[in-house]
Amino acid sequence: MNGSTRGGDGYVVFDDVQKSYDGETLVVKRLNLAIERGEFVTMLGPSGSGKTTCLMMLAGFETPTHGSIRLDGRPIDNIAPHKRGIGMVFQNYALFPHMSVAENLAFPLEVRGIDKTDRQSRVQRALDMVRMSGFENRRPAQLSGGQQQRIAVARALVFDPELVLMDEPLGALDKQLREEMQYEIKHIHEELGVTVVYVTHDQSEALTMSDRIAVFNDGQIQQLADPSTLYERPDNSFVAQFIGENNRLVGTVDRVDADVAYVDVNGTVVTALPVNCGDGGGNQTQLSIRPERISLGDAGDNVVDAEVKELIYLGDHIRCRLDVLGNDEFIVKMPNAASANAPTIGATTKVTWSTEDCRALDPAAIAAPKGTT
Repeated sequence: MNGSTRGGDGYVVFDDVQKSYDGETLVVKRLNLAIERGEFVTMLGPSGSGKTTCLMMLAGFETPTHGSIRLDGRPIDNIAPHKRGIGMVFQNYALFPHMSVAENLAFPLEVRGIDKTDRQSRVQRALDMVRMSGFENRRPAQLSGGQQQRIAVARALVFDPELVLMDEPLGALDKQLREEMQYEIKHIHEELGVTVVYVTHDQSEALTMSDRIAVFNDGQIQQLADPSTLYERPDNSFVAQFIGENNRLVGTVDRVDADVAYVDVNGTVVTALPVNCGDGGGNQTQLSIRPERISLGDAGDNVVDAEVKELIYLGDHIRCRLDVLGNDEFIVKMPNAASANAPTIGATTKVTWSTEDCRALDPAAIAAPKGTT
């Protein structure tokens, strides 16, 4: 899936955009993407997938090799970055070290010719928004990483832009602070209704914050959808493996009958929903099953033998690593309430899952990289 419109032409539109740095290799390939006003859209993918290049073209720091980008109906390819009226948040914060917090926030207002009284009220409002009131006179070096990031967000919002771009803004923060800032940015977006285009390689971050996620790989959008659809109904093997944890079984499609694929996995027939596995005739497929959709037991559409390889206690659940149909990295998540019935390491057991929770996908991404968990 290479982009989508939603409700008209869109507020931000990439129209057949391509980008090459050397004239030969395309970093971005024929991108068509429409983002609605007020949406929070995340460009997600591994390093080198083209997501940051797309953001830089939208910001004006890179120029498309082919195609055009429109903002609110007008082409912006020949408009300088500082004239696009776009707020920008970078991973390294990019605060002026010689200026106080208040001066950093006032700077975008000064260059736009806003008078001093209005500047002061807007600076205060922006500080209140990120819960940094009282820090006006501090320099960036006197702030923690999380505080600097809040100021960077406030500076991007202080002049009331309708579009804010964020490039891996939480990458330098520790795990707990990163999670706090995810909710902070999400709540600010909901409060202001500003359009946000966000770039990250962290799939949990994208799932937490986004209205829609564009999953990039090799310069193309593999799937564009809301977080629930991406996780529950991935279009292909790459998306299934990159978004969340996923069990993979490689098999051969025997037949597809009444919207059910019958797949031979090492001599055992497994039923699954056919997504893009072909209609049979020996097509290779990769089956995708989420760990939390699998149970220990012998009642269900698919029941297979398993050997317990590892048990890890994780508080709210037990993580069971099993050998299932030749895959010894097969994971089942058992709720803590069921931990009393957990098998022992080395034991044999049965595992089961429904046809609806198993998707028969393309085999192309069998070695696809996993997303950051």
